[in-house]
Amino acid sequence: MNNKPPKLAADLSLRNTEPGQIASHGSEALRHYLQAATSDNTRKAYRSAIRQFEKWGGRLPTDRDTVVRYLLARAESLNSRTLDLHLTAIGQWHYYQGIVDPVKDPLVRKTMEGIRRTHGQPKRKAKALRLEHIAQMVNYLRHLPDSKKKHRDMAMLLTGFFGAFRRSELVAIQVSDLLWEPEGLIIRLPRSKTDQQATGLARALPFGAASSCCPAKAVKIWLESADIASGPLFRPVNRWDQVQEKHLNPGAINDLLKALGDACRFDFVPDLSSHSIRRGLSTSAARERVDFELIKKQGGWKNDATVWEYIEEGQQLSNNASLVLMEKLDVLIDKDG
Repeated sequence: MNNKPPKLAADLSLRNTEPGQIASHGSEALRHYLQAATSDNTRKAYRSAIRQFEKWGGRLPTDRDTVVRYLLARAESLNSRTLDLHLTAIGQWHYYQGIVDPVKDPLVRKTMEGIRRTHGQPKRKAKALRLEHIAQMVNYLRHLPDSKKKHRDMAMLLTGFFGAFRRSELVAIQVSDLLWEPEGLIIRLPRSKTDQQATGLARALPFGAASSCCPAKAVKIWLESADIASGPLFRPVNRWDQVQEKHLNPGAINDLLKALGDACRFDFVPDLSSHSIRRGLSTSAARERVDFELIKKQGGWKNDATVWEYIEEGQQLSNNASLVLMEKLDVLIDKDG
């Protein structure tokens, strides 16, 4: 697919257009850049929110009272964070149409604040996979009959975990993004979720001493078994163990983790998602006292606060004030009394 935009300078019809008329002029180049300003996932989320508002009975443009009625009607059935998203979508629609935004009205904002206080719930987090969980999954895969799917799943699990990849990044990897070095594998992606300006990201996966848990070696085995020389790295494999040409769907990462979780008889399978491997790498590294900067670098996190949150989660039981106090109390207790 050709994503190259048309040359704006070549659009002669725009040269004498007044600034206020450009948005309605219909320039192909302008539409391209306006669309590129918002990520595909955000655009999909906004479209879904607008559809739900219209399904309820709302129409765009809308007014303050209609928005308030919508909030009251959905306050108990939708999570407050979902309602916040719906308000953002409605507000953005009005903003870009140059119409007064009813979402900014004090009554709408006050109503939403009351809903958050009344119905707000902590954000449900994906279960962070620990090293022992990954070990169980690897052992399960190792004992399966030899197949292309087995090699793909092993490479995908280990690469996703040790590279702390988001699922969108994992399925976007192309063979051309792989840079093999004597010390291991470097994966360079031109874009990621938090890198919308396409400055690129890199994940380094050194060769491990043990081949059973080395992501770089697992990727080599997968490429050789599937005879892949170019195109997407991770692809669908059908029931006849035939490798497809297209990219793997991002949802397949969740499906794989849940299937492995079921096979390993984990009791937290409903809480497993693709984010379980990304959070798992950070919290597992924190338990092993890996340096803050190394954790941040491997996961490509921009925000230090996010990394510290993962570190605190991983060390919340081992790096705990109560441990010191319990040791002191144990000394003070009269055990002969």
